[in-house]
Amino acid sequence: MSPRTPTLPWPLVALFTAGYLAAYLLPTTVGRLDAGLPLTATEAGAVGSALLLGSATAGFTLAAQVERFGPRRLARTGLLLAAAGYGTAALTTSLPAVVAGAVLGGFGSGTATAVAAAGIAAQRDPHRVSTTGLLGVSALAGALYLTIPQMGPGHGVPLAALAVTALLTLPVTGRLTTAVAAAPTGGERGPLPHRRSGLVLAATLLLWSLAQNSLWGVSGRIGTTQAGLTEVTVGAVFAAALGAGLLGVVGAGALGARLGRALPIGGGTALIAGCIALSASATDLTGFATGEIAWNVLYPVVLSYLIGLAASLDPRGRWAVLVGSASSLGTAAGPLTGSLLSAHAGFPAMGAILAVGLLLIAAPMTAVALRTTTATTEHARYRDRSATEQPEYRPAA
Repeated sequence: MSPRTPTLPWPLVALFTAGYLAAYLLPTTVGRLDAGLPLTATEAGAVGSALLLGSATAGFTLAAQVERFGPRRLARTGLLLAAAGYGTAALTTSLPAVVAGAVLGGFGSGTATAVAAAGIAAQRDPHRVSTTGLLGVSALAGALYLTIPQMGPGHGVPLAALAVTALLTLPVTGRLTTAVAAAPTGGERGPLPHRRSGLVLAATLLLWSLAQNSLWGVSGRIGTTQAGLTEVTVGAVFAAALGAGLLGVVGAGALGARLGRALPIGGGTALIAGCIALSASATDLTGFATGEIAWNVLYPVVLSYLIGLAASLDPRGRWAVLVGSASSLGTAAGPLTGSLLSAHAGFPAMGAILAVGLLLIAAPMTAVALRTTTATTEHARYRDRSATEQPEYRPAA
């Protein structure tokens, strides 16, 4: 697909959805590991962290390798690894096999996400593509939160859902050579541009994701133990929250660049801090649902602008992959961090700590967003030039 093509690169959207789904299903995955295997809550959180650490490892390993291996080959490999790993973990009760399968599946998800991130950065409007991907993963995760509780107990159901999603995404990889926009010529390859902004964004997004997923990883337990809700009710709240998140993503897509990036990122992060504190202190359905729903409306909005910000720093997509991998590291540490904080300080104190941390990192994230006008302009100029000089990217076999 040429960068000038107005239609969305749907193969990239599908790959983005498959890669991100594991993080979205984290609460039910961790909660069912705790219930279905001989694990404490903290140990189950550690398994969830290991899964997401595998995803982050894939991103850091493959940040500059998508062009070398080719997006189609790399995406297929990642999806097959995800299906094999999650499928193995779903079908066994042997704890070592579950952990190994989860880590392998996480590496596969991270590989798919790396290909998607590089492709999105190469598009003329990365924000539009990323919001569509977030729309897809939110819708799919919401449907699964309604379905999984109806399919019986056990740790295998959410893991099997991840494996099936990876397999169903495989057919679209055949179109990735035309979905990924033109890559730079060999003479344009060089060091990463905008290093200071990229490093600050990577470091702060790691902490941002850690805070989000520290709560997300224990949200199921907050609902069932502190708020006194059943798993079915908690699943319905999550589905409603993700459904409301769809509205947030649609709103972010409609707004586009009208508000710039600084206000959605800085202001949105501050609002998320309040939602986290509210959700973590909930003792009934009203408080729990209000906090979770408001949080899930805001989270994908801010994330879509952060993805677009990372993509604007390098048209080859290297910062998009590296920043995304840093985010995955934070995501990976989230379940264990949330489990440890809640075990030692309680859920309300955990929420307060996470909220304060988010407020502290909102300022440097906003500063990076304010400094990216020039980078975005250069990105657009690169797109126009590559559309003329290299209308289609066909990686070497």
